[in-house]
Amino acid sequence: MKPTTQNLQQIPEFIQVPDDQLQWLIDKSYVEILKQGEYLFQKGDPIDKLFIVLEGKIEIKVEQNGNYKHVALMDTNQIGGLLPFSRASSALGFGEVLEDSDVLVLKKSCFKEMISNHYELTETLVHKMTSRVREFTKDNVQAEKMMSLGKLSAGLAHELNNPASAMVRSAKALKEHLGNVPEKFKRVVSIRATDKEIDVINTILFEKLNNRPENNMKLTERNEKEDELEEWLEDHGVNNSYELTETLLDFCMDIEAMEEVYKATGDKNFPSAIEWIENVLTTEKMVDEIDEASDRISNLVGSIKSYTHMDRAPEKTPTDIHIGLKSTLIMLNHKLKKKNISLEKDFQENLPEARVFVSEINQVWTNLIDNAVDAMDHSGVLKIKTSKDQEFLKVEIIDNGEGIPEEHLNNIFDPFFTTKAIGEGTGMGLEVVQRIINQHEGDIRVKSRKGETIFTVCLPIN
Repeated sequence: MKPTTQNLQQIPEFIQVPDDQLQWLIDKSYVEILKQGEYLFQKGDPIDKLFIVLEGKIEIKVEQNGNYKHVALMDTNQIGGLLPFSRASSALGFGEVLEDSDVLVLKKSCFKEMISNHYELTETLVHKMTSRVREFTKDNVQAEKMMSLGKLSAGLAHELNNPASAMVRSAKALKEHLGNVPEKFKRVVSIRATDKEIDVINTILFEKLNNRPENNMKLTERNEKEDELEEWLEDHGVNNSYELTETLLDFCMDIEAMEEVYKATGDKNFPSAIEWIENVLTTEKMVDEIDEASDRISNLVGSIKSYTHMDRAPEKTPTDIHIGLKSTLIMLNHKLKKKNISLEKDFQENLPEARVFVSEINQVWTNLIDNAVDAMDHSGVLKIKTSKDQEFLKVEIIDNGEGIPEEHLNNIFDPFFTTKAIGEGTGMGLEVVQRIINQHEGDIRVKSRKGETIFTVCLPIN
């Protein structure tokens, strides 16, 4: 049974539409009655009808690798399907009937008459279309951002956990270490040494602290050095020498340095003096570990701020694209390490800056690099090249994975197209990438064969 104009005026979009235009819509339409489990439309069907759900519920969903993802729900008094001036040609998903439904259907062949003679009806449907596009874009960009955020969060949690744990360990060890200082201090103050002897010890100690040499010994060589040093210390009256050798060698305090200290302090004072030196070096080492870990956390936070551009206005700014690429690589570093991916950077120096929306462009790098890592097996090679190409900045992201099948190359930028399982990709990643690049009046292209896939992004300099 067809609805009345009063029925249609219950639909929010039709409140201001004149009765005669609503009556025209009713006269030109027909009612389709659908049972639960049937389909209003299926993937690949032509989009050539306007739908108005008079009663019931219809789920819009898309298929990804044999699984279905919910996109939207058409409920009573909701409008869908083809709208005036829409360029959609075929359905990307399915409209499955969840509850028995009555749907008012207007064929595309009636649109010309509607546009010519029924202004208010046409206007409200056009507004509906623009709102739908805006909401669709917003929802899917947000979904893709959340997917990217999830990927980054996993890596960041790991990257932040390592230095944070190191700080906690070092802080606890330092607290325990400092608890033993009073006893060691008693032994030190009991030393009877001249100013000259103290100056010699201080010179040796602070030379090692201020000019800490790199300790590049191999494991076997270090073990030999520790054994030799431990034996030498025992021979010279140091009872707990095994506890001291690791820290002493960390600062390259070898037997030669010990002989200088021994010469300055003498046989009686040497054990207490060397114990105090080791105590100062241990404190320095723990403070260095805390300092290094806190620097690592600070750098990660700086990279996050640079990546998100969170403390800047959302406008185009002249930007060194290398900063965004490096920040993105830091964000995804955990994923690279997990698959033992080798990274090769070929960044052209002194590239001019491009005016870009920084956070959006960083989302481009995230999607492309993340996809490249996913495409590679363990121990793959990721290459990133930057260069100036006439009036454009060119960024190439290259992986040595399996490549993109030729039959998929024309579809990879389509909405919802993905070869990943549900939950691993929205199918909007590359569609969002292309939209962001278009927003910057740039260009993105892909070439792929087995063993090499190249995504090339070109951004205008001015």
